[in-house]
Amino acid sequence: MVVLIGAPGSGKSTVGRAVAEQLGVAFRDTDADIEQRYRMTIAEMFTCEGEAVFRQRERAAVHCALAEHAGVLALGGGAILDPMTRGDLAAYSARGGCVAWLQISAAVAARRVGLGAGRPLLLGNVRSQLVTLLGEREPHYREVADLVINGDELTVAAAARAVVAGAPAVVTVAGESATTVLIGRGLVGRVAATLAELVTPLRVAVIAPPRQREHTVQIAGSLAALGMRPTMIEVPDGEPAKSAAVAQHCWERLGESGFTRSDAIVAVGGGAITDLGGFVAATWLRGVPVLHVPTTLLGMVDAAVGGKTGINTAAGKNLVGVFHPPAAVICDLDSLSTLPRADLAAGLAEVVKAGFVRDPEILALVAADPQGALAWDDPTLRTLIERAIRVKAQIVGQDLRETAGGPGGREILNYGHTLGHAIEHVEQYRWRHGDCVAVGMVFAAEVAAVSGLLESGVVDQHRALLGSLGLPTSYPDASGFDRMRAVMAVDKKARGEVLSFILLTGIGQPVRYTPEERILREAWRRITTTARPAEGSAQ
Repeated sequence: MVVLIGAPGSGKSTVGRAVAEQLGVAFRDTDADIEQRYRMTIAEMFTCEGEAVFRQRERAAVHCALAEHAGVLALGGGAILDPMTRGDLAAYSARGGCVAWLQISAAVAARRVGLGAGRPLLLGNVRSQLVTLLGEREPHYREVADLVINGDELTVAAAARAVVAGAPAVVTVAGESATTVLIGRGLVGRVAATLAELVTPLRVAVIAPPRQREHTVQIAGSLAALGMRPTMIEVPDGEPAKSAAVAQHCWERLGESGFTRSDAIVAVGGGAITDLGGFVAATWLRGVPVLHVPTTLLGMVDAAVGGKTGINTAAGKNLVGVFHPPAAVICDLDSLSTLPRADLAAGLAEVVKAGFVRDPEILALVAADPQGALAWDDPTLRTLIERAIRVKAQIVGQDLRETAGGPGGREILNYGHTLGHAIEHVEQYRWRHGDCVAVGMVFAAEVAAVSGLLESGVVDQHRALLGSLGLPTSYPDASGFDRMRAVMAVDKKARGEVLSFILLTGIGQPVRYTPEERILREAWRRITTTARPAEGSAQ
């Protein structure tokens, strides 16, 4: 989870214990492991057996601890001198771990270690020894660190909070093809190492729209640095990317570049791009690995996680597709810094959906701080993202292919989507997906209320929560119910002439239900009576 590195006196053990307490995990120190195993202190080993013997033992202890320990780990100050250990740390980072460097100056380190008692490399002039030691080690600390914490200026508690805030969260989607999801800041730089650790491809196609060029250039450079051959494939942004013509263009580029089944694809962009990239990966040579780098909130909490892929047709959205779980998903929250507020709000519709179908704490967090939920760098939004992804991971891990019935099946993730997808189609994708789903959830809540399944107070809660985020809760009835009903009939959950919905009987209590036509019409009337165009809905 977290490995702490740094010079003597940086506070690795003290801060490490505080980090472990905040995260609710165990703490481990490799120096303590070595002393316990060999029944002598580090200083005694240096004196009796020499530094070379100690370093061999240290290398083995670190290798073992990285493989065994899932909590917080503190390494000895010189552990990073060993190239094999640095390789182990790089692999650890690629698997989602965080190597945090507690960076301190020689002056502060000297003050903390005093006369260097018990530290064999600091005998004599402690400050002079530390200046030399730091000069030797700092390039290696910098090489392996995912996170740098200024230990000179922070208290132990503040340093621990900084480590917890900076370390990525790791969510695993279980099932036939497990997916690792990383959530944190500054993670785009990990794409190449993560891919190399998981699937070791020779060629990698990076599929992205032009506006993601800054990310794709960085990714391509890091792929090449690890000996992989990147192929850049630019595609349209948004829903226009999800067409058979664009997919064919990608296939042609893969063919021209000689892609084999051992090669891989990286999809960088919003949910439409990860849908497309996943579909291309699933269909090229009957399936090659794919890694998603979602750059929108919607992509992070919904489209990129779970293995659904798809393209659109004239008849509707996502009607052509396959299930193809990604090898990994890297959610770099820094990507959200340039996202328009309306796009953040649209992504939060899927977060709120996760709250209604499974995790009520999400609803409480939004209600308590809707402005924090809409700020890309606010801890509230990060927490919401993590919780929403964990909801989806739990459900998808149990029902990847949407074959299970009942409240545990993947189909419950379609809450609000039956009408939502229909609105997208009727509006020719000028409305944001999340805006459409927001209206769809209010409609589903009204259907449940009219059917006698749901209390009216929960319907009001839908409107209040979604409205607090600036999301639409009504729809202008320009097309009429009959047209919308015809589009809903093509929904993926439809069975013959029967149109079913995911509804709620209470918060966290979803069911599959087939309402009567009169109920649908009444619910439609309720969401269109005071209808007005949603501000910022059109893309």
